[in-house]
Amino acid sequence: MRAVTEEFSAWAAAVSVASLPRPVVARAKALVLDLLGNIVRARHDAESTPALLAAVRALGLCGGTATVFGDPARYTPAGAALMNGALAHSLDFDDTHAAGSLHPGAPVIPAALAGAEMAGAHGADLIAGIVAGYEAACRLALALPASDHYDRGFHPTATCGALGGAVAAARVFGLDGKGVESALGIALSEAAGSLQFLVNGAWTKRFQVGWAAMAGLAAATLAREGFRGAAEAIEGRHGFLRAYAPSPRPERVLEGLGESFELMATAVKPYPSCRYGHAAIDAALALRAEHGLRAEEITAVTVHLPAKGMLLIGAPAERKAEPANVVDGQFSGPFVVAVALATGAMGWESYALLSDPTVRALARRVRCIEDPEIEAEFPANMAGRTTVETPRGTFSAKVVVPKGEPGNFLTEAELAAKFHGLADAILSAPRAAALAEAVLSLETAADVAALTRFAGPVSALRLAGE
Repeated sequence: MRAVTEEFSAWAAAVSVASLPRPVVARAKALVLDLLGNIVRARHDAESTPALLAAVRALGLCGGTATVFGDPARYTPAGAALMNGALAHSLDFDDTHAAGSLHPGAPVIPAALAGAEMAGAHGADLIAGIVAGYEAACRLALALPASDHYDRGFHPTATCGALGGAVAAARVFGLDGKGVESALGIALSEAAGSLQFLVNGAWTKRFQVGWAAMAGLAAATLAREGFRGAAEAIEGRHGFLRAYAPSPRPERVLEGLGESFELMATAVKPYPSCRYGHAAIDAALALRAEHGLRAEEITAVTVHLPAKGMLLIGAPAERKAEPANVVDGQFSGPFVVAVALATGAMGWESYALLSDPTVRALARRVRCIEDPEIEAEFPANMAGRTTVETPRGTFSAKVVVPKGEPGNFLTEAELAAKFHGLADAILSAPRAAALAEAVLSLETAADVAALTRFAGPVSALRLAGE
């Protein structure tokens, strides 16, 4: 067997902005911008943030020099990685990798940012670390593969994300191949994340992604200081792939490495909900616009999903039709499609409609089914179909490539609109614009302070009462 961990680590240690194709660098910056918008808004709006912040304070992770975006305070590097990672995932609006069924940015970028602040790294090294971290997280998910990993109850964003975060921070620190190997070997002992949050809308989904970012940073820091990690962390008998899935394919981690980039296969979400429902939302919005559909005339709706989509947003039907909180809503096909049909939109503000009588009544008329035609598109595409029945007739639309996927990516204007829609209310429009400009010129920045100086609100008065 090829030495998968050794070969990948050598590549990760050597990757640089100069060696990367320009579209990869540009896409990496777009993904950073998208994630920062999520972090800023979640710092103030996510219902789990006050408890998370209180715990971080109680654990002594405040009072350092590291940055949490949307927050004027400073944290220890570990605290910043934990907070930024958890916040990045708290709106369920962060980027997705369809084939790997994970959100790579939320664990990888915060680990890289905290590492860059620790090391005083150049912006170019930060980008290189982020690209290496994306490749680690996504390729591991593909090698498991993620579907088998899900069947065991694991959350790949958190598990693969811990190793991806370790690679990202290790590259930002400038570790050599052996150092990256050691970081992976240490992160192997930290990788965790359970799908049990689906039972009661628990906030653990957000926390375990932040924990993955912090775990990755800790692993890379230990490796930097000479701490020895386990060898063959990826392919070994008790390595990540064999421990976390029944029939992994370790060689997949190395396929096309340095030539094709999984980062380029990463999508940006236009809606803050589970990605498996986005094709159905796209279809619902298109049907509403084309046929002038009104909530009160809709007698029944069918959402056609792949098998994994049913697992996450379709079943059990009784619970999905009656979401009790934001997490429930994010993982409810009936709710998100009902919102789209009733209002013509599905944004972060849509969760204020969880108790809206019109939306709730319509959600009860939405049925999710596993559709073989839609399953056949997976995992290449997270397709979906929405069928709407009314007295005027039955209308149906299938979307193979949902908005935001690489084959249907957001335009620069749409990316900017999403970022400003999240960040302006917290940072102020001028400050958010300055942060966006800093991100888009990141490869020329002397250090990460080019970003962090625009991270907090203009006035700490926004935090009054916290």
